[in-house]
Amino acid sequence: MNTSVSTHDVAVTIGRFQPFHNGHLAVLRQALAAAPACIVVIGSAHQARTPKNPFSWEERVEMIRLALPEPDRARVSFIPVRDYYDESRWLSVVRRSVESLLAERGMPTARVALVGHLKDPTSEYLRGFAGWHFKNIDRVSSFDATAVRDAYFGHAAGELDASLAALVSQAPPSTVAFLRAWAELPFFDELVREWEMLRRYKQSWDAAPYPPVFVTVDAIVKCNQHVLLIRRGQAPGKGLFAAPGGFIEQRETTYQSALRELEEETHLKLLDTAMRHALKAAVVFDHPDRSQRGRTITHAHFFDLGEREFPEVRADDDAAAVEWVPIERLVEMEDRFLDDHFHMLDHFLGLTQEA
Repeated sequence: MNTSVSTHDVAVTIGRFQPFHNGHLAVLRQALAAAPACIVVIGSAHQARTPKNPFSWEERVEMIRLALPEPDRARVSFIPVRDYYDESRWLSVVRRSVESLLAERGMPTARVALVGHLKDPTSEYLRGFAGWHFKNIDRVSSFDATAVRDAYFGHAAGELDASLAALVSQAPPSTVAFLRAWAELPFFDELVREWEMLRRYKQSWDAAPYPPVFVTVDAIVKCNQHVLLIRRGQAPGKGLFAAPGGFIEQRETTYQSALRELEEETHLKLLDTAMRHALKAAVVFDHPDRSQRGRTITHAHFFDLGEREFPEVRADDDAAAVEWVPIERLVEMEDRFLDDHFHMLDHFLGLTQEA
């Protein structure tokens, strides 16, 4: 424990920790040196397991705790925060979550140090916490969590031990041991297959003169306090819930594409006048990290069919199943959605209360 007099009561550090590596550990050590107590904000909480987000927030907490000596573990608290793909909302939720925890501990006026590293423009959010003292630290290594995941999921058949051995200099021994044990779990092989599919998909665009930007559409259809969802029939996100949707075609408007994809995947087909009357909003979701396939901008169309009987539907095309799901169930299903589809539903239906 740091025995010097600190000018701060608590240090906060923020990350996804997918997985926890030596760069993260260096930041955490700086945070522990900056104040007697530390709060670690775990980002991308409540996400479905994917090659980008393989570990639950609870598993990431365990990785972090295992990397610390016992006395330091008692000084660290954890706050899971979901992705909102809306920076101002996310900043507000992080701040209020930290302030709420401090108030619970009788520290409503605590002096807060935010400890982190400005590695690139994606880290500029660290400057968004007015009133917190930002302590920028130097980067320890050019190796990052993406490289760890690529080594982990991209190992050659039968060579997982060799891949893990290569990570010894990049991650705490406890993380390497955690990864070895985690590879025995049933979803590891599924994520390896999905990682390989995504690798081939991105590789097929390597010859393009510019990085590709994909345009897609999605249809959020509400009826009688239910929403129409599909279960994906293929990777990426095989088995996950999603709004019906897909890629726009050359000679279609986004509205026309949304109706076509809706019909192809669910066989829901109402009169055009009925659908136009039901259309309540069309919103662009364009966060750079919203899709694992790459830069994908979607136009989500929100249809409200009112309190009528459910139109008949059946799964087809990319959908393995289709169902009308009660809106009240959606929050408990959050970790079973493709990409940002839960957050699209949240935008239109107001599922979460934060911010």
